[in-house]
Amino acid sequence: MKFGVLVFPGSNCDHDTYNVIADVAHEPVTFLWHDSEDLQGVDAVLVPGGFAYGDYLRTGAIARFSPVMQAVKRFAERGGLVLGICNGFQILTESGLLPGALMRNAGLKYICKQVHIRVETANSAFTSRLTKGDVLQIPIGHMEGNYFCTPEELERLESEDRVAFRYCTPAGDVTSEANPNGSLGNIAGILNEKRNVLGMMPHPDRSSEKLLGSADGWKIFASMIEALAVR
Repeated sequence: MKFGVLVFPGSNCDHDTYNVIADVAHEPVTFLWHDSEDLQGVDAVLVPGGFAYGDYLRTGAIARFSPVMQAVKRFAERGGLVLGICNGFQILTESGLLPGALMRNAGLKYICKQVHIRVETANSAFTSRLTKGDVLQIPIGHMEGNYFCTPEELERLESEDRVAFRYCTPAGDVTSEANPNGSLGNIAGILNEKRNVLGMMPHPDRSSEKLLGSADGWKIFASMIEALAVR
């Protein structure tokens, strides 16, 4: 199997994400430049955090038009695995690969801290190594992490079991106090209809080794690797 990590002008978590695959998973991985439509035969695409194109206009608004994202959309339509982390989640919503939008945090401040998220479904290639109800400790670092969608979209996400993660207390309770950014329904991550695209605001790339304070994020990458191995 082979992973590809996108690189945009302003990406700052591309090397963090690359490190997880190369040095923790010990799997082949390559960087994919924003100005090329060549995905180099990868089996999974990772859209990392950062400030793609300086977050001008809106987060992810310019990145959606990049040549590489046109290739990623075709890749996803064919069933390829795509994981968008933080700014990557924002890019996936702007590109139409996921519904809704990421707005300014409710407190209008940048937030960088450890949070807890509850696993809402194990039925995906990204969460198969997890159990519904598991609580993960994973850090966030964002200004626009406030997930929003229409009532109709929210009903679909809920009814189709496409909410992957919710912000919660360490005990797993979903409360307003545990919601760091005002996200609708405490949503921290969602899946597309085919369940092959995941967008999440917390950073599993920053929590895949115990040295970083938590290795809970590794379980998401491990799920992807397992899913690719049986394909």
